[in-house]
Amino acid sequence: MNRETSQNLLPVVSNEPNKNTYNINPIHKLVDGEIAVGYNSLANRLKTEKTIIIDGYVGVDWIEIVNNLTAILKSNGFTVSTYNIQDCLKPENELNNIVAPYLNGDDPVFGKKTDLKLLDYFNQKKLANIQLDNRTDVQIVFGTGAALSKIKGCLVYVDLPKNELQYRMRANEITNLGFSQAKPHKQMYKHFYFVDWVVLNEEKKKLLPKFDIIIDQQRPEQPTWTEGKALRKSLTNISQNFFRVRPWFEPGVWGGNWIKEHIEGLNPNVPNYAWSFEMIVPENGLIFGDQNGWLEVSFDMLMFLEYKNVLGNAANRFKYEFPIRYDFLDTYDGGNLSVQCHPKPEYIKAEFGENFTQDETYYILDAESDAQVYLGFQEDINPEEFKAALDNSYQTKAELDVEKYVQKMPAKKHDLFLIPHGTVHCSGINNMVLEISATPYIYTFKMYDWQRLDLEGNPRPLNIERAFQNLNFNRKGTVVQDTLISKPTVEAQGEGWQKIHLPTHPDHFYDIYRYEFEDEVVIETNNQCHILMLVEGTAVELSVSTQQQTFYYAETFAVPAATQKYKLKNKGNSKAKVVVTFVKEDAC
Repeated sequence: MNRETSQNLLPVVSNEPNKNTYNINPIHKLVDGEIAVGYNSLANRLKTEKTIIIDGYVGVDWIEIVNNLTAILKSNGFTVSTYNIQDCLKPENELNNIVAPYLNGDDPVFGKKTDLKLLDYFNQKKLANIQLDNRTDVQIVFGTGAALSKIKGCLVYVDLPKNELQYRMRANEITNLGFSQAKPHKQMYKHFYFVDWVVLNEEKKKLLPKFDIIIDQQRPEQPTWTEGKALRKSLTNISQNFFRVRPWFEPGVWGGNWIKEHIEGLNPNVPNYAWSFEMIVPENGLIFGDQNGWLEVSFDMLMFLEYKNVLGNAANRFKYEFPIRYDFLDTYDGGNLSVQCHPKPEYIKAEFGENFTQDETYYILDAESDAQVYLGFQEDINPEEFKAALDNSYQTKAELDVEKYVQKMPAKKHDLFLIPHGTVHCSGINNMVLEISATPYIYTFKMYDWQRLDLEGNPRPLNIERAFQNLNFNRKGTVVQDTLISKPTVEAQGEGWQKIHLPTHPDHFYDIYRYEFEDEVVIETNNQCHILMLVEGTAVELSVSTQQQTFYYAETFAVPAATQKYKLKNKGNSKAKVVVTFVKEDAC
């Protein structure tokens, strides 16, 4: 299975010693089970099963799985028959008709989250009349949706990380669910985001309590797998202690060099790194490992199984949707981000089907002396004039005098800029931004992009009309300094430590604190999930109950609500500074 990316595959396992620095592959302990590697071990586990149901995610290489299992079983003297559940799918023209209302035509970015179910893709008469070959020793029903057959058997689920799915997409190796031809990549991603992922995540939630075996199929010819009950116990364990998702990194047209210079293990032969998906959980995974191998599953499995443990008081509002996002925006020696805004809550719900909107903040993790942020309008902003200037720039390719309309202010390390919905903004060059935000992450209405092309040499799509349906022109002049730049206050302190409040905007449903300490601090969760990052210092040791884990500078980690209390111990020689984010109690 080809993949188009500069990034290496996740190793099957690594025994390299910890380098005491940011780890791109955080591993969680597997509880009461072992991870196995390869098709031989999988076939040996399955050989006593008369009927095997192999279901899984879009993008999985079903041919590899079934051909390997069939060949190994036959070489061991078993007769095998297979049934591809794809034979029960509705014709493509019908599928096209049912998904089209959610794809918004040729729009390159935005559709609307579907309410379709996986069963809607199938001819139910065919599903009800599947005939297996009972003369064989082993019968295999396989493919996305195989469990819909209702045939009894050993249930196997095959997962695929979202980053690998997209690498396969970019290589034109996979298609959207039920379709035989690959679409242009932006259209395919849109179809994944608004339709396929929604449908298949709901099905995954149903199958999670029931599957007997879980397979990670991201490495060609080298699957890793374990028993379903071991995975479920392991998910419950981390829901009561701590977790860190596997980050992934992407270059971009405005990207910089901070990530390349500070984070080891990434391919250096890329033009830049613009993003790190530190905790953009719809696309992140969790890795479980032992001495045999590593197995990655999608983060949403944790939420499907243990969202109440994870979110505590916020569980009733957000349910299976993890509410908070951490990511990096690196413009060191790079370029400005696009001039942009994000949708109002009622707009994102009506237009795109999201339950809450993309309210953001920029926490400045690092910055050069000339770093700046664009935020809010100038006092004399004229909306009609601004719109005319944007339209003219788009049509004529003329450069826009952004500072005539948008304020530009210096950015210093540890500043926090507040970006509630409707706020015009972008990061300037030479910032390393920790973006702390609500989870939605694709709803950026770009108005101006400095007349540049993307990494493939194509114009980046603008959304001027959508932006003007959401811009808040009252966020201008001194209002920006008064309400959109957080003003830290010391809320509590003791010998060698301070608890500093970095107030967010009333529109933000999350709050931000920073703990600064020489030795250690003890923090109560107050039944909220805490998302943390060491933003200054070298390392901190997290202690929860009977477990400890060391986290290093710039690593994102989370302490679930169910943990109740945890301790952070400074492992460095200078003061540690840790940012903590959680849902406001009055927003639950």
